[in-house]
Amino acid sequence: MSTGYRFLEPSALARVKNLSLVARGVVEGFISGLHSSPYKGFSAEFAEHRQYAAGDDPRRVDYRMLARTDRLYVKQFEEETNMRVQILLDTSGSMGYRHEPRLTKLEYACHLTAILAYLMTRQQDSVGLMTFDTRIGLDMPARSSPHHLGEMMRQLEQLTPGSTTNVAQTLHHLAGRLKRRGLIVLISDLYDEPSDVIRALHHFRHRRHEVILFHVLDRAETEFPFRDLTSFYDLETGDRIQIEPLDVRDAYLEQVREFIAAYRRACAEMQVDYVAADTSVPYDAMLSRYLAARSRR
Repeated sequence: MSTGYRFLEPSALARVKNLSLVARGVVEGFISGLHSSPYKGFSAEFAEHRQYAAGDDPRRVDYRMLARTDRLYVKQFEEETNMRVQILLDTSGSMGYRHEPRLTKLEYACHLTAILAYLMTRQQDSVGLMTFDTRIGLDMPARSSPHHLGEMMRQLEQLTPGSTTNVAQTLHHLAGRLKRRGLIVLISDLYDEPSDVIRALHHFRHRRHEVILFHVLDRAETEFPFRDLTSFYDLETGDRIQIEPLDVRDAYLEQVREFIAAYRRACAEMQVDYVAADTSVPYDAMLSRYLAARSRR
């Protein structure tokens, strides 16, 4: 079987085909099966207009609104409000890193995004995608149609690493913007001040979103395997520095351990799922283990 999409591999789909991602808490919507809802019954009544975005079904375009406003709007119905999953994908410069001939962190994150979006669509849940570095890039609202999934896969194939990172500020902005309770999936290397990012994650939890954090790192970043005099290049600022790795290895590894531990502790306190995503571990194997463990909790 071939999907025709770079980041949606048949072998990975086969590994996760019997798994699902179910919200632990109540989600807002009219749910047809997997999730708990605060509402009873089911409705297909018109809810609101929303500006047209890439991936929307053209049949939903309201042509009367187009005639009046000269802008494309789609009709949004209550039946579209199953669990809403918003994937927040970090595309900053540091996500372009790889040490050995394996996937860059961004490529790994794109594969993970693709397979999660596939699972959500198969469950008849709505999935959206936002990419960010210091600003919002791609902004696809949550939808559940195969057409929407296909457009998301095509958009993923066009992504390239961007500029510097401002994870915390971006997350605060999005937490204020996403009004309806749902599932937030953050995929990032989290290269920002941990205390600031943690406050931003609190913002999502305060608004009663469920949050899953995939912390994507290359093994070289966590093990520092360098031995000889090495020139290091900052993918976001362009700065270069030449150092003897053995002179800084112990201090570096201690800082990395503290960096990761801070996120682990905070996520446990906030009831946010923290998932270590090492790019040397096949993404489908990592995701399968996580989903299987989550289903048992």
